[in-house]
Amino acid sequence: MTSSLFLSIIITILVLSYALEQFAQYLNLRYHPEELPTELEGIYDQEEYDKSNDYHRATTNFSFLTSSVSLIIFILVLLTGLLGRVDGWLANFITQPWLRGVVFLIVMFIINDILTIPFQWFKTFTIEERFGFNKTTPKLFFADKLKGWALTSLIGGVLIAALLLLVQFLGQNFWLYFWAIMTAFSLFMAMFFTDLLLPLFNKLNPLDEGELKTAITDYAIQEDFEIKNTLVMDGSKRSTKANAFFSGLGKQKKIVLYDTLVDTMDTEEIVAVMAHEVGHNKKRHIPLMMTMSIVQIGVILFLLSRMIFSVELSQALGSTQAVAAPHLNLIAFSLLFTPISLAIGFFTNWLSRKFEFEADAFASHTASKAGMANALKKLATKNLSNMVPHPFYVALHYDHPPVMERLKAIEKL
Repeated sequence: MTSSLFLSIIITILVLSYALEQFAQYLNLRYHPEELPTELEGIYDQEEYDKSNDYHRATTNFSFLTSSVSLIIFILVLLTGLLGRVDGWLANFITQPWLRGVVFLIVMFIINDILTIPFQWFKTFTIEERFGFNKTTPKLFFADKLKGWALTSLIGGVLIAALLLLVQFLGQNFWLYFWAIMTAFSLFMAMFFTDLLLPLFNKLNPLDEGELKTAITDYAIQEDFEIKNTLVMDGSKRSTKANAFFSGLGKQKKIVLYDTLVDTMDTEEIVAVMAHEVGHNKKRHIPLMMTMSIVQIGVILFLLSRMIFSVELSQALGSTQAVAAPHLNLIAFSLLFTPISLAIGFFTNWLSRKFEFEADAFASHTASKAGMANALKKLATKNLSNMVPHPFYVALHYDHPPVMERLKAIEKL
């Protein structure tokens, strides 16, 4: 396959992916009735429902703007061969191919993020601010940026270096060894993310002694579920939105509650939210999804091993060399893989939504049916969730079922 054909295929995939996303956004935007639907009465009043619709329209229109600008810029970058030119320029200073690849990919990541800062700023300090969500300060915004760049450069740089060194010295068999590295890394992060990385961005404090902690402890004992810690995270320093999640594997399991959730829900509701997460563990959802993810990584790496040495693929991104540039081919492969990734996403989203229903049912049976339903209602209204999304948009993007579907399923239990 020639470099020009590769380039044509990549651009076609980009345009079709963009068109599919905009079609889904259009369907979702048009799906909203202006008047409060009967089934939402008691969850939203008309004023809150109007605000939710306004928020949805604002974020959708902004997404259209940002994705359109990104598409145009990236197509221009591809057509001008800019990526290959930058790589060629770096070759004047860095002779080791693997090291040049690491520097190239980190620099491209940081440049891309810098270019999107105006959009991120507008979304945070205009859209999120207008709807009462934003609590981020400009100082915190840029501090997060610097920390994110540093972490990505460090962790991403090490992983990219390992990958490119394996490619350089092992040839096509690199994928097996890097698959083992990625599996170990994924398991390590699943166990220790909350201990090692999250504290760099948020404060985590043990839940104070009292009614809530006692109720959580009693529930954990009831379900024979070991929890190492129950932590409260200062999510309110960035947003008023509420959430909760479990972290860790085995004896490292922790529950993390946003302070915004603790401040807006009663004990019964918070225990139900925790019970939902316990349900994921009891139903073995987490190890199953992790296993699927690891298998998916292996398949992706195997397919990559068949393309990473393609000279024509490198030239499609602007390389003028007669040898392959694996780091350029990483970018090209990620673009070519988009249709497969989309198909996988439809399935994994469906499976994830199925698991959410099962976890809701578990929480309703073992903790409180009313508490689970009320918690979902509060989360939906506090976060201005879209209660009536279009089914196609749900299939494309939602790894959690729409709240109304979850409430109807709980009601039938």
